[in-house]
Amino acid sequence: MRPAALIFDVDGTLAETEEAHRRAFNETFAEAGLDWHWSRETYADLLRTTGGKERMRTWRQEVGSGPDDATIADLHAAKTARFGSIVASGGLALRPGVAQLVAAARARGQRVAVATTTSRPNVDALCQACWGQPAERVFDVVAAGDEVPAKKPAPDVYLLALERLGLGPADAVALEDSRNGVLSAQAAGLPVIVTPSAYTAADDFTGAHAIIPDLTADNLPANLR
Repeated sequence: MRPAALIFDVDGTLAETEEAHRRAFNETFAEAGLDWHWSRETYADLLRTTGGKERMRTWRQEVGSGPDDATIADLHAAKTARFGSIVASGGLALRPGVAQLVAAARARGQRVAVATTTSRPNVDALCQACWGQPAERVFDVVAAGDEVPAKKPAPDVYLLALERLGLGPADAVALEDSRNGVLSAQAAGLPVIVTPSAYTAADDFTGAHAIIPDLTADNLPANLR
């Protein structure tokens, strides 16, 4: 039986965005004269902490010094704007099967939603770059990390998406790429399909309903085709 709704994570699930995020962070740090630079390996470790401001606070604690929380908030706003510019310049593509699954779901009357730790402007930038439309034209519901008290692995953002959809967890499926995403969806009572991304391939996906390489039709569980 097909679910009434599909709820997508964004970063790593819709598109491989993490290198664009890392670049945006590093360029923002450099412009601010901050002696921080996140290598790929460092950023992979920091992704265990969900949320950009939260990652910066984690890094401040690790290195023992850095800007205060108010400055971190300003840096994050600048980083978000920079990420939007990077994405708008081209080169970002949806992961295989994403566009087709969203279109097929809509055609058969399923609703499609986003539940993400990232901020709403980042969702808008990705949708504009990859679909040529604002997020609200692509998805029925967008629930973003800056709208909830606690980010993934807490269930808050999935619960918000379900509330806005007017559905219970038995009526939807979550599509994720990370351990924190799986934990978040599970805590909200949702079954989870995982497509590991470049930064999450080594994650522990225990409890996921299925782990598949991408969302192309041949890989999907029967009830999502």
